[in-house]
Amino acid sequence: MTALLLPAAAAVAQNYPSKPIRLIVPTAPGGGTDYSARFIGTKLSEAWGQTVVIDNRPGASGNIGVELAARAVPDGHTLVMPITSFPVNPSLYPKLPFNTEKDFAPIALVASAPLLLVVNPSVPAKSVGELITLTKARAGQLNYANSGSGTTAHLAGELFKRMAGVDIVSIAYKGGGPAIIDLIAGNVQIYFSTIPAALQQVRAGKLRALAVTSTTRVAEVPEMPTVAEAGLPGFQVIGWFGLFAPAGTPSAVVQKLNTEIVKTLKAPETRERLSGHGLIPGGGTPQDLGKFLSEEIARWRKLIQEAGIRSN
Repeated sequence: MTALLLPAAAAVAQNYPSKPIRLIVPTAPGGGTDYSARFIGTKLSEAWGQTVVIDNRPGASGNIGVELAARAVPDGHTLVMPITSFPVNPSLYPKLPFNTEKDFAPIALVASAPLLLVVNPSVPAKSVGELITLTKARAGQLNYANSGSGTTAHLAGELFKRMAGVDIVSIAYKGGGPAIIDLIAGNVQIYFSTIPAALQQVRAGKLRALAVTSTTRVAEVPEMPTVAEAGLPGFQVIGWFGLFAPAGTPSAVVQKLNTEIVKTLKAPETRERLSGHGLIPGGGTPQDLGKFLSEEIARWRKLIQEAGIRSN
């Protein structure tokens, strides 16, 4: 029976895509998710001669757009690139309208987005070690901005508190823009920002950067140590953008998508384009992405439960 199915699977992949591809992006235009999706969509269009239509569906921490994808026909012509809360939401929302691990077919990790630990220049700390010493000396007196419950900025702050053993107060904002504004004004002292949002302010002297949150240094700011190497071994917080299809999408189609995307991500032009937006190209197999998703869900569930984080 398996031998009879192989030619059919090959034919499905050979004829794919047979019409325009709808790529759902569960956020408004702009930002890392949207940029990554549009970049990959353009490359797929160029390779296959079929239009990739970006369908922005913001709302409910990305859950609205993701649910649309979960309910789509599983033929590879509807894809989704969830926002960074995708592995966090199962722990924040007790009744999601989809199963994060079972209702999607992983395709490829497209990019990751480390954060930049920045402080207001009035903070007398020029390294992660000095910041830890300062926050211990001023327990409960320093604040960190979070850009929304369960965002990577929020989780980074909570992870920093636990790993460093410090008492800093979380101040919630409706997005990274207001958080940056208040950080520059000195109303909060610490923030884990996306790199593009903070870098211009750092170079203008309005903020001081201390470290990046990835496990390796970032090409855009090679002088910045990682938080792990600067004082907290094992510290890692990254936003990431993966491409998924509805569960049941033919494996031959998933593999064809993966092959084309990985080829694109290996190109020097891709690294240059993505790094300019604070992004690191991804890659790997569909199985790699599925395993990574499961690990991220488990990792953040533990922190969310320990910190008592709730959805807004």
